[in-house]
Amino acid sequence: MADDVTKNVEAFSAEIRRGKMRSFQIGRTTLLLMREIISQTRWSNAGELLEKIREEGKKLVSHHPEETTIANVIISSEASASAALADKDAKPVERHEQHVFLRDMVEEDYKTSIPSLKASIIVYINEELLPDIDSGADLVAQQALEHIHSDEVIMTFGKSTTVLTFLKRAARKRKFQVVVAETAPSFQGHEMAKLLSDDGINTVVISDAAVFAMMARVNTVIIGTHTIMADGGLKALNGAQAICLAAKHHSVPVIVCAAMFKLSPKFPCSYDQDTFNLLDSPHDVLKFSATCGSSDAPQLWNPVFDYVPPDLITLFISNIGGNAPSYVYRLLSELYHPDDKDI
Repeated sequence: MADDVTKNVEAFSAEIRRGKMRSFQIGRTTLLLMREIISQTRWSNAGELLEKIREEGKKLVSHHPEETTIANVIISSEASASAALADKDAKPVERHEQHVFLRDMVEEDYKTSIPSLKASIIVYINEELLPDIDSGADLVAQQALEHIHSDEVIMTFGKSTTVLTFLKRAARKRKFQVVVAETAPSFQGHEMAKLLSDDGINTVVISDAAVFAMMARVNTVIIGTHTIMADGGLKALNGAQAICLAAKHHSVPVIVCAAMFKLSPKFPCSYDQDTFNLLDSPHDVLKFSATCGSSDAPQLWNPVFDYVPPDLITLFISNIGGNAPSYVYRLLSELYHPDDKDI
């Protein structure tokens, strides 16, 4: 059984390296792997279980430090073990109470063998954590009519499933126009625009260079993000900072749609770009043939993510409601224990 778990973890890691998985898929697959570890590996008490979760979790995090969703979900899995341990009757504990049990249980409780503990944890994951991830985009979209009004011009960029669901839900009762920046060199904006247009939404694609000029006509900027950092800033797709800076210059509100599994207890560090960012091939920016054989060939960097500081963000809309960036510290205290900065 342990060998099967290891193979699945390695296969999951390989899929991430290929760049074929989005944040939702990464979060959900991580949780399913943690459930597999809990159900199929040998352990006799909660202490041994937490060690196994951390062991496999550290492997994934070390291989993909830029994917903060992995660490967030693993911490939630640890919390599910502690919550189930705290409640011997297998009664689910509300998610905002998880942090109380994660580190604050007495050491003897983690060494106690409880026959029903495995079943309790599996129930908790199936009934609390998995639905929390699966329904995240829909719960965010339910708030769409509160923030989008008729005849508005909305700007977005890249391709975000959460933003797509949000805009489609608003389009059921509102008529508005969406301006999509093409998001070179990946051109995810073209995919996003097609999906919006297929749903009957008036959509226009613009060059990234036209974002500032177009912003004067925009009412609201609505974007997704890869991660919500602990300071209230964003780790978002490259190009997000330029759009948010243009929005601030024109006093246009910036709304970020993201489920809470993207909230990370990590702070951005300017000296730690190796774990914060991810470098893609520069071939799409400048062809190799253009510099081949040149003695003074330039060194090219093609970062995947931007850091967007919290002062450029107006509002976060998550599956638990809308919050200002200044309130992120409170959400962290509800969802994470102070010792959860590292797995």
